[in-house]
Amino acid sequence: MPSTATFRIPKHRRHVPTARQRLRKVLADWGMTDELADSVTLSASELVTNAVLHCQVTYARVEVTLILSGPELVLEVSDPDRDRLPRLHDFDLDEEGGRGLALVAALSDAWGCRQEPYAKCVWARFTLAAERAHVPAGS
Repeated sequence: MPSTATFRIPKHRRHVPTARQRLRKVLADWGMTDELADSVTLSASELVTNAVLHCQVTYARVEVTLILSGPELVLEVSDPDRDRLPRLHDFDLDEEGGRGLALVAALSDAWGCRQEPYAKCVWARFTLAAERAHVPAGS
């Protein structure tokens, strides 16, 4: 059975560090403190920041979910602006932003998005090293 951790934050930039801290704690509780944890945390930071900046639903909450199942770790970030799906785009080297999804694509094994009845979900999948591909005891 997979291990799952879910939490929500208000849709405001000041809560992005809180999401990173909570995510780091979950990963540490699952025994992940290495390069994979860094990649997942950075990807989460980018996806949460995108949700916070681009969701146009007033008083929304952003939901972050981690699912550890066998050889995979899946990160999901959802917000209620279901019709505004993210997409990769070309960016100029002198642009300050616009690289978040490219970074997620580079750090993860796969990423994508889906529309749900009342939200959109952007996800990233990471493959665990063979010695880690187990669900922690007690989860």
